[in-house]
Amino acid sequence: MTLSAEELYRRGVVHVNAGRFATASRALETARERTTDVDLLARIAGTLAYAAARTGDPAGAERLCLDALATDVNAATAAVLQGQVGLLALGRGDFDIAVNWLNRSIAGIGEDPERRNAMYINRSVAHMQSGRLREAQDDLARAAVDLQALDDVSGLAMVQHNAGYVSLLAGDLVPALRHMAAARAVFQAESVVSAATSDVDRAEVLRDAGLVTEAERTLAEVARVFGAHRMRQAQGEAEYNLARSLLLHDPGGAAKVARAAVRRFRSLGSDSWAARAEGIRLRAELDNDRHPATPRRTSAPPRDAIEAAVAELSRLGFAGEATALLLTRQLWEAERAETCSAAAIRVPRNASLQVQLLAHHVRAARAARAGRHGEARRQAALGLDTLATRQVAFGSLDLQTSLVAHASGLVTQGVAAAVASGRPEAVFEWSERARHLSQQVVPLRPPPDPELAEDLAALRTLRAEDPHWLASPQARALAERARDRQWTSTGTAGLTERVRLAELQESLDADTAFVSYVFDGHRLGCLVVTAGRAQVVAAPAWSDLEPVLAGLRADLDVSASIRVGPMAPIVARGLERRLAALAGLLIDRPLAVVGDRRVVLTAPGALAGLPWPMLPGLRGRPFTLATSATNWVRDRGRKPVGSAGFAAGPDVARGPEEVTRAAASWPVATTLLGPSATVDAVAALASEVDVLHLATHGRHAVDNPLFSGLDLADGTLFGYDIDRMPRVPEVVVLSACEVGRSTVRWGEEAIGMTRAWLHAGAACVVAAPVVVADDLACELLGAMHAGLAAGRSPAEALAQAGLVTGATAPFQCHGSGF
Repeated sequence: MTLSAEELYRRGVVHVNAGRFATASRALETARERTTDVDLLARIAGTLAYAAARTGDPAGAERLCLDALATDVNAATAAVLQGQVGLLALGRGDFDIAVNWLNRSIAGIGEDPERRNAMYINRSVAHMQSGRLREAQDDLARAAVDLQALDDVSGLAMVQHNAGYVSLLAGDLVPALRHMAAARAVFQAESVVSAATSDVDRAEVLRDAGLVTEAERTLAEVARVFGAHRMRQAQGEAEYNLARSLLLHDPGGAAKVARAAVRRFRSLGSDSWAARAEGIRLRAELDNDRHPATPRRTSAPPRDAIEAAVAELSRLGFAGEATALLLTRQLWEAERAETCSAAAIRVPRNASLQVQLLAHHVRAARAARAGRHGEARRQAALGLDTLATRQVAFGSLDLQTSLVAHASGLVTQGVAAAVASGRPEAVFEWSERARHLSQQVVPLRPPPDPELAEDLAALRTLRAEDPHWLASPQARALAERARDRQWTSTGTAGLTERVRLAELQESLDADTAFVSYVFDGHRLGCLVVTAGRAQVVAAPAWSDLEPVLAGLRADLDVSASIRVGPMAPIVARGLERRLAALAGLLIDRPLAVVGDRRVVLTAPGALAGLPWPMLPGLRGRPFTLATSATNWVRDRGRKPVGSAGFAAGPDVARGPEEVTRAAASWPVATTLLGPSATVDAVAALASEVDVLHLATHGRHAVDNPLFSGLDLADGTLFGYDIDRMPRVPEVVVLSACEVGRSTVRWGEEAIGMTRAWLHAGAACVVAAPVVVADDLACELLGAMHAGLAAGRSPAEALAQAGLVTGATAPFQCHGSGF
């Protein structure tokens, strides 16, 4: 049966909406051949124009629409074409022109919800891009009314998605993700192009949340989809967003991607998009020159190129992006140039969080350059306080920790100024600011979520079947959905206040000292605090410490695997020499002040994974590796009451012996062995006991630590499973947490899971940051439980166990060990 021109036109519209532009164009060209109706021909031209614009010919698209408008079309058709011209202006970034055309279109369409809803949606996007968020919300509400009357599921999904983008622009990341995730299922069912279009905006949410690895992976895939469908404008926009994300951590890579986007936009005649990509390229080259150690070094662009780009962005209405470029230049001057501008720093009233933080960074860098360390700390602190107002909405551990990526420069600036001041009060304040930043939000326990439980169960099955499980599309989709649900279901109870130095000293008794290390990216600082004294202690040069740290992981691994035979003494002596060298550089001077006191220790990420209890001077000494002084003061003194639970996972040679021996110390204990040690059984046990001991192997997920896990009889207990527990124990002991050493960055095995347990409410987690021999774990931890059951604190029980057994092992208390 031969289709009519009207039928072919409608079929072409369906193909266009699904991103099948070549198929759409064939149907529409055939429709043109089968009609002489002026209005239908004009509508066909408008749809062909949209396809042409999306596949790289925006100028040809506009000619098609204007030529059609010049014919004798009726008012309704003219209104549709005016809307199409507005959409083309929107695509090239001329937002005010777009609004003018769309206003004319909406007025001409009148009470026709089928055609009017798209114009409302398009005008909402123009308002969003111009920063008029209230107007954008109003247009989305109008479009929703029209679409509900039409029962248009796809259109309503677009409205919901765009509502998420408004939330993103307003800085509300959790609602943004909730809206976009709900709409995404509809887009995925439509076509790969529809899903890719929604993923561009979703990647922006991930980037703003600091989850740059996933954002960049998503954008790279999206760019490939658009390229395969010859959607060159959309491909360029994905590249632009990819460059923005790379700017956070890889300025050389950002410059390369932005340069490609500039060329693509210029070839398309998208001048405003080219200007935006050029702004990112210039910022990336400035940042690249600020970091001498950065790969792909480039020289800083000349001042006149910066000024021209700032002027062009301002002319086009991108005030925030113009300000960001100008601030990046001023930051480069403050840190690298021979002379530093004193020009006033002006930030637009509706500036994004990133621009506000950048402005504080510039002010802090200028103050530091002038030797005004107090002002540098004040400006950096103001920036972190700005970030805290955003964090208060995030209960998820993922969001709390990842968002800090945007403040790394401010933290470095504040710590450097504090160390330079030599003042204990300043060093303590910035020690706490640096650590407390990702821990200051008080999470609420999320409600039960059966769908999340099902997704995690499916992921357990996939992980058991494939060691590269997260690389599969099915696993990634499930992991994203699980993570999204956890983000949006975890509420907050506000922010905790940081303790001041005087408050810490009031909490320290005569037998306890606090030792804090801070790192500004170039040098370490060390502070020792007792009840009556606080002093800054000399710390080693990083250039002296780094080579000693570099070989430690290999020495520890070899020592754990070679415990008997002729090589064992040689290996042990080599490790002992390295540990003694580390102690001499890192802890001997602080311990000279500490004396024989027990120690509350805080350390920066640069020292993550260090086996502190193996260092001479800390062996046999009760100490706890606290997440912050604030958290230790809040949680100190929490002790298990009297019930304990134990579970042994598969393939741990002495696991059953270890937990059985440990359980014998307790008057009340539950032990799960063999097939009874399932994820659900362990989760239920965790909710009932005061002490939980898990003798299991563990595996770490580099890109998402909350998909790190502990192997149990029916699969992996993920970090996300911990948040599903209605209650967690006071003390958690993680034994034999070995991971695949070829794929794991040093120290993250314990950090991923320990942090999850502490975030969920545990007071203390006993774990080792490196591989431990099974027999050593069995003996040491069995002896530790005798102390715990007798009422000793975890740190005291662990130290005493080391003395009793003579074992030197990397097990340490995280959190509040006493």
